[in-house]
Amino acid sequence: MGRKLAITGILFVIASLFLKVSGLLRDMVIAYQFGDSYQSAAYFAAFTLPNMFILFFTTGMKNAFVPSFIHANADGKGHHHFSQVIRGTMVLGFAVSVIGVLVSPLLLPMLFPELSAKAIELSVGLSIVFFIAVFLVSFNSVYEAYLDAESKFSLSVISQIIVIGSTILGAILFADEIGAYSLAFGYLAGALISYIVKRFWFVPKGSHKVIGKLDWEEIKPFSIIFVPVAITVMVGQVNLTIDNIFAGTFSDSAITYLNYAKNIVHFPQAIIGVTIGTIIFPILSKAIANANEKSFKQGIEYGLMLTLLVLLPAVAGMMWLMQDLITLVYERGAFTADATAATASVGYLYMGSVLFFSLQNILNKAFYSRKQGHVILRISLFSIALNVALNFLFIAILDSYLAIPLASSVMALVYFALNWVVFNRTQGKLNSRFIAKDAAKIFAATAAMLLALWLASGILEDLHIYIRFGLTAIIGAIVYVIAALALKTEIARFLISKLRKS
Repeated sequence: MGRKLAITGILFVIASLFLKVSGLLRDMVIAYQFGDSYQSAAYFAAFTLPNMFILFFTTGMKNAFVPSFIHANADGKGHHHFSQVIRGTMVLGFAVSVIGVLVSPLLLPMLFPELSAKAIELSVGLSIVFFIAVFLVSFNSVYEAYLDAESKFSLSVISQIIVIGSTILGAILFADEIGAYSLAFGYLAGALISYIVKRFWFVPKGSHKVIGKLDWEEIKPFSIIFVPVAITVMVGQVNLTIDNIFAGTFSDSAITYLNYAKNIVHFPQAIIGVTIGTIIFPILSKAIANANEKSFKQGIEYGLMLTLLVLLPAVAGMMWLMQDLITLVYERGAFTADATAATASVGYLYMGSVLFFSLQNILNKAFYSRKQGHVILRISLFSIALNVALNFLFIAILDSYLAIPLASSVMALVYFALNWVVFNRTQGKLNSRFIAKDAAKIFAATAAMLLALWLASGILEDLHIYIRFGLTAIIGAIVYVIAALALKTEIARFLISKLRKS
């Protein structure tokens, strides 16, 4: 990987950590200002639809543009390709924004019929503001994808931090005056500022031209790659929307519990799974461009195992500390102890989706690097139908909103398993012996960590929550690292060797 890649990776991890911390701070501000009230429910309901298209453009663009730009640049056509993609994306983004603004007043009451009248009215207004922001997000996404293609990952992340920071500032300054609208207008202002920063400071001036004719011969083949990939990316948000719709049949508060829990438990997924996937994506794309099949397969195998090595103990640790974690992060202001208990109960059941979607992200990058996002599109669409079916089934059995995160975790397991089978059949088999052997050692090391925490729990349980939380995390991390090295986990030794060389 080399020293340069190691430094780039470290900077990206740091930037990603700041991004997720800022996202967590945003949720803490929302919990403090609005708790589990109708205003927070309206915000989460309103953001689900626009966020589908925000992900459609941001994550979908990165997955499609990075390999296409690398190939175009190798052929000396990088400038033309960049220019055409951003022009076409701006047209599409404008169309999505206009349609979103027009349909929000009709669609939201249909999707959330059980929400209170005040919550529905507010969610419609918020959704309109967010859809206006989608236009800015659309061409911002191309700039962020360009920065990723140039391995300037941290700059791409910084632009996202600007948006979240503006949202937080809006809530702090104006929540008392305009309520949840402070979040929406803060997001809109952040999207504009983020565009200005990237356009004039981050992206080289001679890299593209925004104004000019559309070359459909260039845009059409890119669209054929981009649309299936972007729709696949939207699936996660579609499933979240399904979760919110089902939660809305219970109460306004159920929507807030699901969203608060999801946001906090997916913290390690965004830091670990997304970071590793983002870093290895250009490596996989370059391996394909150089017809290096061995490097391609090894990149996937090591990406999967590195994700499991870091993520599994994080997931296990979060489950062990869930109640304390929710208390520390959210329980203040309008967020009560009862809301903490309800959110923690949801959080436990969402953890399966964190693990399997993180692993799935590595397989997705493999398909995207081959420009074969359409291969997994059908499985992604099937996951939506499966999520709906599992929600109906588990709600009928449990008669509780806790059925919703359980359905998501089961769906994530099936989704990953199906994609694993499809990958091995269509792209060639991975080294399953290496993966199974190292995975077993990682699970054993995680079990050793949990055993140590159980043995120490009698001493730690009476300590102050901050001290208990910190000592638990330290003990768990030390025991896990020692166990992983003692078991001679190959991916751990590989990681250490690379860090020493860097």
